[in-house]
Amino acid sequence: MIMSKLYTYAACARRPSAVDDEGSRIGGPGFSRVVHTNDPAAAAAAAAAGYYRSNKISTTKYSAVTFLPKSLFEQFRRVANIYFLITALLSYSPIAPFRGSTAVAPLVLVLVATMVKEAIEDWRRKQQDIEVNNRKAKVFQDGAFTQTKWTKLRVGDVVKVEKDEFFPADLVLLSSSYEDAICYVETMNLDGETNLKLKQALGVTSHLQDDESFAGFGAVIKCEDPNAQLYSFVGNIEIEDQQYPLSPTQLLLRDSKLRNTEYVYGAVVFTGHDTKVMQNATSVPSKRSKIEKKMDGAIYLLLSSLVLISVIGSVFFGIATKDDLRDDGRVMKRWYLRPDDTTVIFDPNRAATSAVLHLFTAMILYGYFIPISLYISIELVKLLQAMFINSDIHMYHEESDTPARARTSNLNEELGQVHTILTDKTGTLTCNSMEFIKCSIAGTAYGRGITEVERAMAKKKGSPLIADMEIAVDQPEGKSVVKGFNFADERVMDGEWVNQESSGVIEMFFRLLAVCHTCIPEVDEVSGKVSYEAESPDEAAFVVAARELGFTFYQRTQAGVSLHELDPLSGQQVDRFYKVLHVLEFNSTRKRMSVIVKDEEGKIFLFSKGADSIMFERLSSSESSYRESTQKHINEYADAGLRTLVLAYRQLDDAEYAKFDKKFTAAKNSVSADRDELIEEAADSLERGLILLGATAVEDKLQKGVPECIDKLAQAGIKIWVLTGDKMETAINIGYACSLLRQGMKQITITLDTPDIIALEKGGDRAAITKASKDSVVQQINEGKQLINASASESFALIVDGKSLTHALKDDTKGMFLDLAIGCNSVICCRSSPKQKALVTRLVKAGTHKVTLAIGDGANDVGMIQEADIGVGISGAEGMQAVMASDVSIAQFRFLERLLLVHGHWCYSRISSMVCFFFYKNIAFGVTLFLYECYTSFSGQTFYNDWSMSLYNVLFTSLPVIAMGVFDQDVSARFCLKYPMLYQEGPQNLLFRWSRLLGWMLHGVGSAVIIFFLTIASLKYQAFRSNGQVIDLSTLGATAYTCIVWAVNMQMAITVNYFTLIQHICIWAGIFLWYVFLLAYGAITPSFSTTFFMVFSEALGGAPSYWVVTLLVSVAALIPYFTLSVVKTWFFPTYHNKIQWLQHMAKDDDPEAELGMILRQFSVRSTSVGISARRDAKLVRVSSKGLPC
Repeated sequence: MIMSKLYTYAACARRPSAVDDEGSRIGGPGFSRVVHTNDPAAAAAAAAAGYYRSNKISTTKYSAVTFLPKSLFEQFRRVANIYFLITALLSYSPIAPFRGSTAVAPLVLVLVATMVKEAIEDWRRKQQDIEVNNRKAKVFQDGAFTQTKWTKLRVGDVVKVEKDEFFPADLVLLSSSYEDAICYVETMNLDGETNLKLKQALGVTSHLQDDESFAGFGAVIKCEDPNAQLYSFVGNIEIEDQQYPLSPTQLLLRDSKLRNTEYVYGAVVFTGHDTKVMQNATSVPSKRSKIEKKMDGAIYLLLSSLVLISVIGSVFFGIATKDDLRDDGRVMKRWYLRPDDTTVIFDPNRAATSAVLHLFTAMILYGYFIPISLYISIELVKLLQAMFINSDIHMYHEESDTPARARTSNLNEELGQVHTILTDKTGTLTCNSMEFIKCSIAGTAYGRGITEVERAMAKKKGSPLIADMEIAVDQPEGKSVVKGFNFADERVMDGEWVNQESSGVIEMFFRLLAVCHTCIPEVDEVSGKVSYEAESPDEAAFVVAARELGFTFYQRTQAGVSLHELDPLSGQQVDRFYKVLHVLEFNSTRKRMSVIVKDEEGKIFLFSKGADSIMFERLSSSESSYRESTQKHINEYADAGLRTLVLAYRQLDDAEYAKFDKKFTAAKNSVSADRDELIEEAADSLERGLILLGATAVEDKLQKGVPECIDKLAQAGIKIWVLTGDKMETAINIGYACSLLRQGMKQITITLDTPDIIALEKGGDRAAITKASKDSVVQQINEGKQLINASASESFALIVDGKSLTHALKDDTKGMFLDLAIGCNSVICCRSSPKQKALVTRLVKAGTHKVTLAIGDGANDVGMIQEADIGVGISGAEGMQAVMASDVSIAQFRFLERLLLVHGHWCYSRISSMVCFFFYKNIAFGVTLFLYECYTSFSGQTFYNDWSMSLYNVLFTSLPVIAMGVFDQDVSARFCLKYPMLYQEGPQNLLFRWSRLLGWMLHGVGSAVIIFFLTIASLKYQAFRSNGQVIDLSTLGATAYTCIVWAVNMQMAITVNYFTLIQHICIWAGIFLWYVFLLAYGAITPSFSTTFFMVFSEALGGAPSYWVVTLLVSVAALIPYFTLSVVKTWFFPTYHNKIQWLQHMAKDDDPEAELGMILRQFSVRSTSVGISARRDAKLVRVSSKGLPC
């Protein structure tokens, strides 16, 4: 088999999975797919038999058939809606106290509004599906490639995809425009990563270079069944009775894009929902906020209260009904009900039955206790809140043109209740934009740059000279800053390395940087500048560094790479070509990468770079004289927060290479179960006896504003945990740089890197190692807890490594570990795997019962993002998988400050007040119905007109509550950020405690009592019509209803903290619409308007007493709340009240009065991490020494 020797290790680098048991399983369970390539008859037969899915995809939640039943099912999962449905059905029975249409109309309105919202969202998804399904692809049909829609593709078709086009299905790569049948693929739509991936077809099909060559082509592909494993593919292709193994290197995934390749040919193996991208399209876990859960509890409380008062009323009704007839029917107590001639509903002879029927009547009547529009109103408010978050210019990142995105609006208020933040480090706290800053070559350290960590450490040690230095290296005048290169050293810059004693080693060091990689160069035709597409930021930084130091990689061909090298003899740039024989790629198991190249003189070299723990054991003992000094430099670089790699090489003779090539090729072509082990064995045998060149050090810089953001979040009382895969030393130093750690903070370190454990590990007794490790972790946890208990006034930081974390997260130890961690001010978990990150997040969420927020930027952070109550994704250099799994996405960690302290606090405050107000206004309305029932011996009659009751929640009182939920600001954004301790209202749930919710409910009861009895007392003997008629039920009910509408809307006016024009309009519109309703509804024929016929124009409008009563009763209903609020604010002010007062009294010339200074000091004093804590600790130390500050 003719195979290119370029990139041949890529197939071995795939991630292990459950389906990686190789070709021996083809044809067995899970590996039964058989594809007849370029055989239209077989494809048509398979399609007709339904063996394979079509290539049409659908991401919608509903279809035309399922929309109605599924959406109704979603709506009636809420207990309140079930209750309203039952009452609506009962309202058409004789026991209903009002017309059925008035009960059904509000429920239908709410259901339709919610379903329309669902339909609009699903229609948008449908439009996206239509656009994708109607894309065009070139398919080989009738001897030529013709355009057809993606939906018409079938398994087995041969497809031609051209540059910058998306792959329409999962394809097996057959050939490409390159002779070696390689191609470059961008998987941004698949995993969000912008780095190009390299794919290569088998040599047996690489000759299919043009359209005509497929005229007689045919093959049979046998492979795994559809599955979600993105990085694995097991199968073989049979051509002319000869089988060849397939691997992930030959698989092109749907929705990936072809880049830097003119065209490719591929055979369709998976279509539609069988493709791996669609197999991975799982829904995000459903998350509900704590307020919503408590709101359900309040609904249950109201339902229970409703049932209780219905039962009580029914008992009294039964007693009164039984007593209606006396002296054998000659005396009728309630004569107006005609108990001597009535139905079973009021029959004194069947009082028990009447009482039971009255129970259902009462439950229908008291349904207005339950706010029917609460859920839809909250959904609308949260949607509008999310729009404000998305449009916040202060969270817009101009460099990347990335705004904040609330990907789900269900958790807005949770943003204001965060207790613990669990954050990744690389790409989240740091930029994941690597800069080459230092290196060690031949035992000599080069690079003058000062890192952010070094500056932070200098501050820690009190070295102001270094601490005050600029981080960036000064660039020569007229020279622009180079991305990825922050190196300066006159000994090697500008070709001066040729004068160094070890110039030969330096030359080989830079050459290795320029050759040992998989980068793709792109040359600007206008400027001639070379840029690079790399698989990781580290690789890009190495190639850029080599370019800046005189070794420019400018071209990659099928055969090798071309460099512009600085010749040490002539001092001139010369062109050199290195034939690439093999590339042994980096993976998490190997932790190294190697290339085998042949130079123009025919010499064969193995260039290798990797982690020091792997590389040092592979060095030649005789030819690595500066190993100790290099190790010392590596440790220093790690202390400075830098990421290091060791560089080494060795020259191979022809015989040695030929032996390896034979062994490696045989292993690569093997289809046995131990194929990976054979390949690794072949590579490992060659990567020995290496000659050390030196080490690189790149800096992953802190993102802008990270220390300040962490400081502000700490002042807000939020605990911050860092979960990282970095070494403990690197993580600790990053902790100092971002002020999570500070001088004077005691560190509790849990690690298994102790002599006893290391000695046991050398022995190899797994059982003994596990037991000793667990015992050591438990002992260290107990010692840490004792230390915290003994020093309550001290600040502690917990640092734990990955091995220890494995034992700390066991069922019998995780409680102890969590207790210790909660007692510390900062927690840093090092060497954490993605699974451990998710387990730690789950432990904190379940153990504290507080809101947790996880933030990360990479695919390894998806687990903890989905596990946390709120997942925040950062759109960084590691791709978009974290963003796609998140609830909220931002571009920079620093935006978390505004997201939580401003938007989070606002949303929590708004939703809390909104829900409380909903219960208040519905109880105020419902209690008047109950009081009227008491007043009329529970006869089941309504106090108000039925249509007016139906429109109470929908028209007259809902708009002001929605406006408050969207626009209200208890404190401005500036004061939210200035006084971060205000945020603690959320984690402590001060605004939605049961005491506050019940207080609003009692206020509703009190308002109802005041309105009902004052209205009756004021109008009891008042004449209303021109003929002297006194008040009747219609005028009394309309007057009381008017007072409720005024009282509820005026209550909103004195509750709102921040008036806007929209809020004014909503408040006055509710009142105005009531009067419009009275006029319009009263003008309709009495058969429809019933008791409200001409009630306003003939009775209420012209009566001065109506207007006086409306004014006085409405004001009286507000007096208790207003009095209590004034007393509380003036004599028992909370921290929140003080900040509101300060904001109100602040002047432009003196925005911070004495109270403001006190509040700010209080805010800062409560934290023990962050810049402020570091500054305060320093002042304490200085003061304790009697020195001036």
